[in-house]
Amino acid sequence: MTSDWTTPAELRAQVLKLWDKGRLLACLVAPMEGVDDVDEPALFPLRLSLRMPRSLDLSERFDAVREWAAGLQQGRRGGSAGATGAGGYRLVLREVRHRVIGQNSLPDEAWVDTLADALQLIGKGREAKAFAALLAETRARQPALLPWLRMHPLRALALADEWAQLLAMVGWMQVHPRPGVYLRQVDLPGIHSKFIEAQRAVLAELLDLALPTDAVDANVSGVTRFAQRYGFRDKPARVRLRFLDPQHAAWAPGADQDYTLLQENFARLDPAASRVFITENEVNFLAFPPATDSLVIFGAGYGFEALAQAAWLARRSLHYWGDIDTHGFAILDQLRAHFPHAQSFLMDRDTLLAHQPQWADEPQPTLRDLPRLTDAERRLYDDLRWLRLHATPVRLEQERIGFGWVERAVEALGA
Repeated sequence: MTSDWTTPAELRAQVLKLWDKGRLLACLVAPMEGVDDVDEPALFPLRLSLRMPRSLDLSERFDAVREWAAGLQQGRRGGSAGATGAGGYRLVLREVRHRVIGQNSLPDEAWVDTLADALQLIGKGREAKAFAALLAETRARQPALLPWLRMHPLRALALADEWAQLLAMVGWMQVHPRPGVYLRQVDLPGIHSKFIEAQRAVLAELLDLALPTDAVDANVSGVTRFAQRYGFRDKPARVRLRFLDPQHAAWAPGADQDYTLLQENFARLDPAASRVFITENEVNFLAFPPATDSLVIFGAGYGFEALAQAAWLARRSLHYWGDIDTHGFAILDQLRAHFPHAQSFLMDRDTLLAHQPQWADEPQPTLRDLPRLTDAERRLYDDLRWLRLHATPVRLEQERIGFGWVERAVEALGA
């Protein structure tokens, strides 16, 4: 026997590869849905690839050839070939006449005639039965989802324990399109908000198939925006701010002037402060130096939707303080998409070079162009992304900047 000739294990591996691609289970869906044979040719009968002995092998290694043929026959019958799979393929023999060994019959083709044969060969009958059960349930309850089952049969099989709940959730959404409630308010047996949140990715794919187009907001996508896409209420965005002017009249006398407002309330605020700082670090937010006629906002990294509706920010001097690294400049660039007048604060070359002992490596720096940076910012950004300052990507986190340096920068602004 030699690896030059196909073994029963290799025949099984060819069929197992089709299982791993989902093509075998897809056969359970497709015939029942009237698949066009031109677009999706029938998989069975399936001819397998078979490497056979050459004529020279018959004369020089006839015993090995005979053992190979017997092994294929035994694998086909099941026999003692448990390690290579039990049956499932059909061999087509050809008559070979050889001057040395005479006439013999040798395997010439290997076929798997039916899906049942393929499942027997690779030992996947139990899994196929489980898939057939959820297929029948889907056909009865949500036939619109059958194309998804055909495209993703192995994913569906992995979700077999949750499939009934997923179908129930789809049915509930069909009765309550764009419900305007929190996920917590969906009242179905066995379904709670944590289940929905954990299954948002697959639910989104199913709902896109099962719901009418006017029940889906096609302008938003992604797991994190599931609620908005399908019309649920989402946790309201909040903005946290501190008044920095000791003379400012506190809303709550005697308390620290640290407030958290709903987004819509923040948009209506219009406070008596001409200067606004935004910082991404909470400790920096809490320790920000006192400053006349000023307030500081605790930022939110990539994403300024909570600030974008506050038109009064366009009438204030706006200063953004982020890390000096490529992502810090990317966030600054994004902020300027909403507020073009925003200025950077402590994100300059002098600050970076003065704190070289505090440098750290930036993981996964961004390299894209940032069109809203000033000339000076762009030059520093280019130095960072093209590694002109150090052999590895550099970052100076805002909390590593000396506090006296921060105080002097605030004073320099006249605050």
